[in-house]
Formats: sequence, C-alpha cells, structure tokens
Amino acid sequence: MIEDFRIEALKESRFVRPALVKYRQNGVEKSWEIIRAHDSVAVLIYDGDRDAFILVRQFRPAVYLHDGEGMTLELCAGIVDKKASLAQIAKEEIYEECGYDVPLESIEKITSFYTSVGFAGSKQTLYYAEVDGTMKVHEGGGIDLEEIEVVALPLEKARDVMYDEKIVKTPGLLFAFMWFFDRRTGR
Repeated sequence: MIEDFRIEALKESRFVRPALVKYRQNGVEKSWEIIRAHDSVAVLIYDGDRDAFILVRQFRPAVYLHDGEGMTLELCAGIVDKKASLAQIAKEEIYEECGYDVPLESIEKITSFYTSVGFAGSKQTLYYAEVDGTMKVHEGGGIDLEEIEVVALPLEKARDVMYDEKIVKTPGLLFAFMWFFDRRTGR
C-alpha cells in the first residue's frame, strides 16, 4: 500500500544527475534538459519446465504519478553500477530478483539499444536465459528494500499481454517477446 506520496526537490542524487546541455546545431544555439543515468541490463527468462516467461512486477513511483497505481510488469533488470561484465551483472540480477542460479555461459546476448532518448539516452543490453526447476535456489524478490514480485507468465498469454494497454510494461519487454516469438517461428 502506498501512503503519504509526495514530490520533493532533489538536492543530491545517487542514480541520476539532471543537467542542461548547450550546443550549436546548424549555426543555431540550442539547449536541452537531460538526465545522466546509469546504463542497464535486462533479461528475458524462459522457464522450459513451466513453458512460461519469468518476469517481475514492482512499484515504480514515476508510473504512479500517471496512473495512481504504479505497478509495472518488466523483464528482470538492473543498472550497470559496478566493475563486472554486463553478462555477470545480468546473472546477478537473475539471482537477486528471480531466484535462479544460471550459469554465465547460458546467458545469451540479444542486442543493445538506447532508452529514454529524449532525456536520458541510457544504453540497455538485453539478454536471454533459459531456466528450469533445478536452477531455482530461492524465491527471489530482490535485495535490500526492493519489493519485487516474481511472475510466471505462460507463453500462451504473452501475446495478449503485449497488446493489453491496461498492463503497464516497458518497450524492452515488448521487444524481447517479439524477439522470442520471431526466433521460435523462424520469421
């Protein structure tokens, strides 16, 4: 339950830094407000035993401002905030958020792309991992004060979720689903 929700001025920041960029384009002086933010990794997890995608549901305050609920359905993901390979960070996120211990060599890179290009331009690297029951070592849910719900979405329902506008989801999730279905059908 969300209580006492308020917006305050940000005096110091751990994860994002607002800035004003000034530049000249085609001889015209311009400026643009940006957010300098960490890059990230995201993982499409497929559980073959359950024929389901393993996703996460969590509260996002920025979404709450728009819909009054703030709950999103997302890929397992995390920011790149340490000296480790991107695949290693993806492995750690799978373990922390979803409770699976996936061998590093079983985590396949799909592609990288930029998100929030109008104000942040952060790079996200997307991975794919197949899991089964033998890899499940704990319930997941995140670390510290994270409150992450692990969701098993049956494959047969994934396409409906893609087009259900009542479900708040990320473009990365939609792209990952399309990649998976394209790869499966060979088109």
